Amino acid sequence: MAAADDFDEVLEQYHQALDEIMKGSADGYKKVYSRRDDVTLANPFGPPARGWDEVAPTLERAASHYTDGEATGFENVAKYITPDLAYTVEIERCQAKVEGREDVTPIAVRVTTIFRPEEGAWKVVHRHADPITTAQPAESVIQE
Repeated sequence: MAAADDFDEVLEQYHQALDEIMKGSADGYKKVYSRRDDVTLANPFGPPARGWDEVAPTLERAASHYTDGEATGFENVAKYITPDLAYTVEIERCQAKVEGREDVTPIAVRVTTIFRPEEGAWKVVHRHADPITTAQPAESVIQE
């Protein structure tokens, strides 16, 4: 069973995977994700993906939006760990060239990640990331 004491090491590996995404590679995330059918990913680029067969290509598409970047910081909002489940809420800060732009641009996303132990190692079972890192007006939820 994955130990709660090992979770900080897992979180560091997960953060390094974001650094790889900012360089255009999803390989780091693929190493930390569960392969089970209930794994989910909700990123800013489209509808949620469910199951490894949807999550893997969604990770690849997300990575394809970035080049020449790096993770620059992680602001921990919350972290909770039990023997059976762990989660983090963070603001991830990065910089990268986005969608072929020539300039390196700062990026910030609000992220909730859920982990569970599988076969002795912590694995990501859900990630939700969106660009909302500051207060928004109530009207921002209205779809026109």
